[in-house]
Amino acid sequence: MQFSTSVIATALLGLVAAQKVHVVSVSSANKSLAFYPDNLKPAVGDMIQFQFLAGNHSVVQSNFDNPCTPIQQHDSTQKGMFSGYMNVAASAATGMIPTYTMNVTTDKPLWLYCSQGKHCQAGMVMVLNENTAANASRSLAAFKELSAKAPQNLDPFAIGSTTGGATPTGAVGGTTSTIPSPTGSASGTPAQALGSMVSVSAWTGLLSIAAALAML
Repeated sequence: MQFSTSVIATALLGLVAAQKVHVVSVSSANKSLAFYPDNLKPAVGDMIQFQFLAGNHSVVQSNFDNPCTPIQQHDSTQKGMFSGYMNVAASAATGMIPTYTMNVTTDKPLWLYCSQGKHCQAGMVMVLNENTAANASRSLAAFKELSAKAPQNLDPFAIGSTTGGATPTGAVGGTTSTIPSPTGSASGTPAQALGSMVSVSAWTGLLSIAAALAML
């Protein structure tokens, strides 16, 4: 059976458009301890790409009541998400930026933090799908207050919950990669525009699939 490449490509383009990619800058050129943005409302099926711009940071899933500790420490049924530590200096020499991309599979709030040093206590936390309409006390501002008082800052390795990898499988597992570093960006300005590269990459791959199908 012959398929029109243009027809297949059009159909695949619709799939790419339906899957939105949200870009989160981890720190910035001035080495700030923050995520940019730190409050997002992605839909189920969307992707979050964390772009590590400075320092040596991580992204770990916690829960609201126990900030700065992996979610699986308090709920054995959860495997959570852990990006691993991304040392930006190690990639800078090659002109690349480390990234970690996760899939969003729930519309419930997901609480995230950096497990490096005392970064979590310093306010390096964020939330996906904050729902203050359901519970006004569970806001990002309240999570930051709890984080500031957390007695320790742990990653999944510290509690022995990872086995041979920095990305546990589960509802919000993800993948690590690198992307080209932008040129001429302002100092201290998170590189939000780099998110477009994900769509370009995905589209290029889907065109290749479309071409292969057309040969059938």
